Amino acid sequence: MKLYPLQCRPLFKSRIWGGKKLQDVFGKILPADQLIGESWELVDLPHDKTVIDNGPLAGTTLGDALNRYPEQITGHKDCSGPLPLLIKFIDAREDLSVQVHPDAQTCKKMGKGDPKTECWYILQAEPGAAIYKGVKPGTTSEQFRQAVQNGTCAELLERVPVQVGECHFLPSGTCHAIGAGLLIAEIQQPSDTTYRVFDWNRVDSTTGKPRQLHIEEAMQSIRFDLTADKLPVRSVGCLVDADEFQVYKRHQTAGAQVLIDPGNMKAVVFLTGHGQWMGNDFQPVPFRAGDTFLVPAVMEGYLQFLSDSEYLISTVHFQC
Repeated sequence: MKLYPLQCRPLFKSRIWGGKKLQDVFGKILPADQLIGESWELVDLPHDKTVIDNGPLAGTTLGDALNRYPEQITGHKDCSGPLPLLIKFIDAREDLSVQVHPDAQTCKKMGKGDPKTECWYILQAEPGAAIYKGVKPGTTSEQFRQAVQNGTCAELLERVPVQVGECHFLPSGTCHAIGAGLLIAEIQQPSDTTYRVFDWNRVDSTTGKPRQLHIEEAMQSIRFDLTADKLPVRSVGCLVDADEFQVYKRHQTAGAQVLIDPGNMKAVVFLTGHGQWMGNDFQPVPFRAGDTFLVPAVMEGYLQFLSDSEYLISTVHFQC
């Protein structure tokens, strides 16, 4: 089969802190009776799998496509999945919990979980919006544990005001929280291991109870050397160049045409604008803001932009 840009069908996740911005901004059709906090745009986890939404492979999961065409999609003969990348949009109507994702060493020590290094690209920010990124310099484990017991641990985190267009890198082990009033594109390792340490004393209206905390796991996972001043913030060009993944930001004006170099698999997230994918081996594939595509390594073609467009390109280093 001649492969083509694979459009990803989003998976919507109801969250108590979510809202309706994904519908307002990107036109995504959300469930009317739910607050949607996350739209998982590209995922290949055991219980959450992206379905391809276009072309001959429509209705097939990305995992199945990888198993059928491993070399054509990844560029590596022996890489058949799972896909080492997860991409989502996050609508934070309220503050998210203070949390941490373990690194590989902590997962091994605890005998459970998966590491999760991630980055946040700021799409929209209400006035005064901020994120919590890393502990304040000099904070010790003992001080933080006491603050958790007192319900004041957020006071020991660095509150960082953000601006649209910034990309914040958060390696595994960073204690963090997304603040209210933010719309974010998140690119991360494919893990859903999250240890909550504080949830703003919030009660889940569906259960009438606070959400579960994971204090012991979180205390083992937090790296107290990861402070905000050590975590890069970038807004142009190469946003992230980590072992886990790479992220590049691009902007094109209406009428531009950009060749797609074959050889590496890419995930492309369109943030603004619209246009179409063009190639000799497939019919034109339209794109618009809010769409995510997986581009097979063998695919040749180009992007034709019909309006000013901004987009993110993500790549990974496969270890087959």
